[in-house]
Amino acid sequence: MFRFKEIIMKDQLNRILHLEKIPKRIVCLVPSQTELLCDLGLKSFIVGVTKFCVHPSDIKSKAKVLGGTKQINFDTLKALQPDIILCNKEENTKAIVDVCETICPVHVSDVFDLNDSYKLIEQYGTVFKVEQIAAAIITKIQYEFEAFQSYIKNKPYLNTLYFIWKSPWMIAGQNTFINYLLALNKFENYTKVTRYPEIELKQDENIALVLLSSEPYPFKSNHIRELEAFYPKANILLVDGEMFSWYGSRLTKAFNYFKALHARL
Repeated sequence: MFRFKEIIMKDQLNRILHLEKIPKRIVCLVPSQTELLCDLGLKSFIVGVTKFCVHPSDIKSKAKVLGGTKQINFDTLKALQPDIILCNKEENTKAIVDVCETICPVHVSDVFDLNDSYKLIEQYGTVFKVEQIAAAIITKIQYEFEAFQSYIKNKPYLNTLYFIWKSPWMIAGQNTFINYLLALNKFENYTKVTRYPEIELKQDENIALVLLSSEPYPFKSNHIRELEAFYPKANILLVDGEMFSWYGSRLTKAFNYFKALHARL
């Protein structure tokens, strides 16, 4: 007879996590990690998600919607009696994590590069006893990344701005996962400010590429025309923000997307 051995591990913030059983009731407060759970074969165990958890498309009809990533209905969450709650340092606040810890064990991810992504997938494999599926996802990402490295080898570096918001205008800065993926694409982040700074639009002929993300702000073609006056020498494109910011199993698709994006330049 199979006997579960207690798991004592550290999450990606080095917090100690104690699990006395395989979690069967999962609350996930991070959209990209909800998709990862489903790709790990755990969809039927997810009991709570956020309104931004949109992949797979039917997940919000299968699990209880608890609010956004930064505003959670804790009474509803507690009533779900979860075995584990999955959070992320950037997506969720420390206050949310603190309250969640009074309910059940909480795993917090913190992802800045591919190695962090691999570690997260590996940890989920360990926690939910789906190690083989997790290893297969990691292998797939590694294969696609290696192929992309060959593809990108002779591409030029391009001074780039990656917009995530309007009113105020905001861009992805240094010390973000988006910045890391931009660098892999040889899209040289023109701002040296960290995190997600607000910027004032001004004419700049040094910008070769402007990327308008589909999330969190839903940029449209009219915004391209709005920015053309400020960046007259730039190629301005709408891009799929999930490919640049989702760090779970979405990475199995991201590098082929990046190849197609380069073909548009």
